[in-house]
Amino acid sequence: MMSGKDDGNTTDLENHLETQGCFPDMCDLLREFGAVREKLRVMETRMEDSETRLMDTETQILELKNKEKKTVVFSAATGGGNKPIGPFNTDTTLIYRTLITNIGAAYSPSTGVFVAPVAGVYYFTIFFHAGGEHEAKLTLNKNNDLVVMTHDHRSTSDGADNGGNAVFLQLVQGDQVYVRLIAKTHVWGSDVHTTFSGFLVTEM
Repeated sequence: MMSGKDDGNTTDLENHLETQGCFPDMCDLLREFGAVREKLRVMETRMEDSETRLMDTETQILELKNKEKKTVVFSAATGGGNKPIGPFNTDTTLIYRTLITNIGAAYSPSTGVFVAPVAGVYYFTIFFHAGGEHEAKLTLNKNNDLVVMTHDHRSTSDGADNGGNAVFLQLVQGDQVYVRLIAKTHVWGSDVHTTFSGFLVTEM
C-alpha cells in the first residue's frame, strides 16, 4: 500500500514510485497529484501570510484613526457673584467666565465665543436662571445667525424663572458659536446656575 506523507520537499509517494514499479499512467497521475498538493501547500502558506499582514494593517489603521480623533468638550457658567447680569440697553454677548470643562480649548472664557477646531457635528446646550422682575431671553448664535433661543416673560407672581434649549449644529473649521443676552433682559450670574456647554459629536 502506498503512502503520501508530505515532508515539505520529497514525498514518500515519490520515493515509493522510484523504488516500486507501477503502471505508467498511474505513475504519471500520482506524480501530478504530488506536485499539485505541494503547490496547494505553498498557496495556503502564502494566504495565511497575506491574512496576517492584512490584519496587522487594519489594526494600524484603527490605531491611527483613534490617535487622530479630536476630542472637544466644554462647559462653563457665567460666574458673577450671585447677582443679576443685565438688563443692558443693547444685545450683549454673554461671557461664561467660570470654566467647568474645556477639553480642546475651543471655548474662550474671555470672549464667550466657541470656535470650531474641526469640521463636524456639535451639540450645544444653554440654561439660565433668573428672577421674575425682568424678562429673560438668551439666543444661541452661529456666526451672525440666530439658531435657537430660550425665553421667559416678566412676572410679578413668579419669583424665579428657569429655561434652556439645545441644538445639533454642523460646523466647519472656524465657525463661531456664542450666546447673546437680549437687550432689557437679564439672567442670574453665578458659578452654578446659568451655563453654556457643547461637545463634538463626530468629525466630518
